Amino acid sequence: MYQMKQMARRIAWAAALGVVTLPCVAQADWQLDPEKSRVEATITEITSSGSEVAHQHALKRMNGHIAADGTLRLPVRLNQTDILDQLGELPPWMASLSDTELTTVVTQLDPQVLDDLPVGESRTETLMLSVKDGDASQQEPLKVRFTRESEREIRVRNAESVSLDGRAIMQNQTARTVLGLLGYQQIDDEVPVELDAVLVDR
Repeated sequence: MYQMKQMARRIAWAAALGVVTLPCVAQADWQLDPEKSRVEATITEITSSGSEVAHQHALKRMNGHIAADGTLRLPVRLNQTDILDQLGELPPWMASLSDTELTTVVTQLDPQVLDDLPVGESRTETLMLSVKDGDASQQEPLKVRFTRESEREIRVRNAESVSLDGRAIMQNQTARTVLGLLGYQQIDDEVPVELDAVLVDR
């Protein structure tokens, strides 16, 4: 019995030593580059006379990190938009909201998909986006094209035309207030958006 226990210990030690001495495969640490990651939206204002006027807006400085389990969380704050630049000096009550999260977008992506993408190649994946607004949450699929531009950079763009629901935007009280300050009392039901982001391996 004693010899069997000794043999079991030796086998366990040998297995542990084998794991330690295996060549380490470095997994990339992918995260969005805030300086190169943005979403552009076209909001069509419907004026009181019924005419339509298109306005370009952008969500900048997108910041997110792909965790080991593939989860990517994208907090969206008012001060990430160019709307503040157009509004100028904010009312005191809104200035305090500028750094508050308006919503959080959560998606899931296997990091190995990015690690295995050769330089110069592209791959399209359908991601399920979960948009959280307070206690409410809605899910939407989004086809995204990943293009590896270098060993440490992957560009991300939507692979097909995407539009947000203008009615849902106007139901959000904060969004409706901000759009009202810009003079938009009514907007079109479709808000086309273009994603242009860069994932970097830190």
